[in-house]
Amino acid sequence: MQIFTFLPNFATLNVENVHKIMINRELIRIKIVQLTYAYYQNGNRNLDVAEKELLFSLSKAYHLYHYLLALIVAVSKEARKHYDVETAKAKREGLPLPSSKFADNKFATQLEENEQLCDFMSTQKQTWDDDVELVRKLYSQVMQSKIYLDYMESDDTSYEADRELWRKLYKTLVMENDELDGVLEEKSLYWNDDKEIVDTFVLKTIKRFEPENGAKQELLPEYKDDEDKDFARKLFRATILNADQYQRYMSETSRNWDFSRLAYMDVVIMQIAIAEMLTFPNIPVNVTINEYVDLAKIYSTPKSSGYINGMLDSIARHLVEAGILLKPMADKPKKK
Repeated sequence: MQIFTFLPNFATLNVENVHKIMINRELIRIKIVQLTYAYYQNGNRNLDVAEKELLFSLSKAYHLYHYLLALIVAVSKEARKHYDVETAKAKREGLPLPSSKFADNKFATQLEENEQLCDFMSTQKQTWDDDVELVRKLYSQVMQSKIYLDYMESDDTSYEADRELWRKLYKTLVMENDELDGVLEEKSLYWNDDKEIVDTFVLKTIKRFEPENGAKQELLPEYKDDEDKDFARKLFRATILNADQYQRYMSETSRNWDFSRLAYMDVVIMQIAIAEMLTFPNIPVNVTINEYVDLAKIYSTPKSSGYINGMLDSIARHLVEAGILLKPMADKPKKK
């Protein structure tokens, strides 16, 4: 049974700081929130299976990254087909030849020739050839867009203009595309939750492309090194294996609250945050608290973020005083 069957419909996460790797700790934290929630909803709790599910889920996000880059290539290929047909017709009828500006877009051509993308997609069974109608519809939407019309009317034939065109088209027609989202969800139940954060990585990649790199332009690597993969494993395992102890810390620190009435997602988020505080000595306490407060704003109730912020601060101070958490705490701001 796939654990994600039990995931709630998570809302959009606005990720502003995208690093030069695909799977960073921000994405890992998101996945662990999802998988921990799912773990407790699943009647068959097997930690080894759940850990494999976590790593597989992260790998599927990396697959989606390539698949969305390949969509740009698919639309460009469709454009060339139309250009070839229109050119042949113009020659037959003695009409002016159509412009090849979009069909020969320099950025899209470079992306199509990218060695890493080609190598990755050659190993995948899924390609955009399986969804020709969607590709054609997206091509049609491109043709009708003001972004495309302005581009075709412009005298700017630079690589930068070609790259900027696809950045704008992606933001406008790919990021906000319900039909595309539906197709991706049918292909993988992971991708429905992944797309909005992966979109940010695609945009980052478009921006990083440079013409002098040619087909050897580097895409974002999956991990920076094994450290982040270990971070994912250790954080998830600590969260699950020490759940009773972490929840005792929550209960002890929330004596003025009815702990049983907490939103279930609040408990999950705080449990993971405590695991991170206690498992990773090099991550400052305030960084951990801020990360999970931000997740609470998206995944839990409207009041959760403020409550979790106060609770995690109190729990951390309690653990420091007890000699359990060996990290310095920032001073509380003085009340005016």
